[in-house]
Amino acid sequence: MKAKFRFKLFITMITFALVISFSIAIIDYLKLKEEAINNNQAQIQQTEDIVINSLSTIDKAYTIFDQEITEEMKEHTEELIERYQANPTFEDWDFATIKEEIGMDVYIINDENVIIHTSFKEDQGLDFASCCTDFSNLLDQRREAGEFTTDGLDVQQKTGELKKFSYMATPDKDYIFELGYSLADERIFQEFNFLRVIEDLEKRYNTINEINVLNTDGFKLGAMTENHSKPLKRQEAFNHAINTGEITEVEGEWQGKPALYRYIYYAADNKQGISTNRVVEINYNRESLGTILSQNRTIFLWQLAIVFLVTIALALLISKWVARPMHMAFHDRLTGLKNRTAFEEILEKRMKERQETAILMIDLDHFKKVNDILGHDKGDELLKKVAICIKRHCRQEDTAIRMGGDEFIVLLPNSTVEESADVAEKLLNAISHLFQSVTDVSGIPLTASIGISITPKDGIDIDTLYKKADIALYASKQKGKNQYYVYNESGSFVQGM
Repeated sequence: MKAKFRFKLFITMITFALVISFSIAIIDYLKLKEEAINNNQAQIQQTEDIVINSLSTIDKAYTIFDQEITEEMKEHTEELIERYQANPTFEDWDFATIKEEIGMDVYIINDENVIIHTSFKEDQGLDFASCCTDFSNLLDQRREAGEFTTDGLDVQQKTGELKKFSYMATPDKDYIFELGYSLADERIFQEFNFLRVIEDLEKRYNTINEINVLNTDGFKLGAMTENHSKPLKRQEAFNHAINTGEITEVEGEWQGKPALYRYIYYAADNKQGISTNRVVEINYNRESLGTILSQNRTIFLWQLAIVFLVTIALALLISKWVARPMHMAFHDRLTGLKNRTAFEEILEKRMKERQETAILMIDLDHFKKVNDILGHDKGDELLKKVAICIKRHCRQEDTAIRMGGDEFIVLLPNSTVEESADVAEKLLNAISHLFQSVTDVSGIPLTASIGISITPKDGIDIDTLYKKADIALYASKQKGKNQYYVYNESGSFVQGM
């Protein structure tokens, strides 16, 4: 009985502890997962902010400090236009020598927006109408305006070299003179080199595969671009960012692995033309996030395993400590049967449920003589045997109780008078057989007397039921012991044995 009680207590405790512990562990895991995802997003957002701030800084620096370069480019452009008016045959011009004289590349763009002459041979024949529609439209606007204009930081398409470009149409509007001034060696660029910032970010964060700054035609600043075309989805995302100014993301591949491409449109505060506006392309992966989540999942599983083992160990220990005093609160210390407290609790519950219950009150006749003649140790040993005997000869659904001393009770649920009498007869025979050897040795006429009462259908209180069983027991003793009497509702007795 004690082992069964302790097992139930253990199961209850471990279930409660596991539910609480697992709930806490799961909540912690979900928090860590959310934190990892937020950190990943924070890295991307931080990367975006740093790149945009870097671009903004260098653009503002050029606006403030490159006035001297702008004036020089304007002066050289005007000189070239004067030369054109004096000699409009470009085949006679030595563009390599001109570049050496002014320190800038020279480009002659015809009315179809094709570079027909240049000191930078790689761009000879470049057709802006084909490669760069937006820029080609801008050139048409500048041709009509006829004014000198410059752009901020831009890219040399063939080499990726960072340059500052100026534009001015000839008076006859047939050509545009474009000058290109390299910025890579300029102090401003060295001080505010956004390419170095990008390189540091790519090294710092495993999440980031690559960061590119693109002009509005899709050419990458600071790198050679043989083919700037993108897969359709990425091109659509790029165009959407330019047209709407909204941050756009699309799935793609990078070095054969899945990647996400994020496009952020950036418009410089000091823009003088469309080429001053740019798009920041952040190519990032989810591998590092997946690794972190996998590590967190592994830690979570280990935590669950540890929690499970610790919980079992603690439940075993606590149930061992708690089981005995809790068991003893409802069980007799000597025999292990349920005690008076348990008797009242069980009977009260059955009466509330209006469940008919029979009480067999058992008293051992002449047992005091056993303690007086044979000693209390022998008496205790005999009480244990009686308890075992009662449990053995009761039905499975019956409850055996030691009320104290040599008084025992058996609760029989849903029992008729006949069923109760049958159990009483079996108990009297079994106890009589148990006592026979003691009687033969000691001469003490040990027997048992039983009083039976049954709850009526309309209910009855515990004290009354107990009292009726006690009255029936008294009748049994008065009539000669070693027998049972049943107290019926009329107050008369039914004798047995």
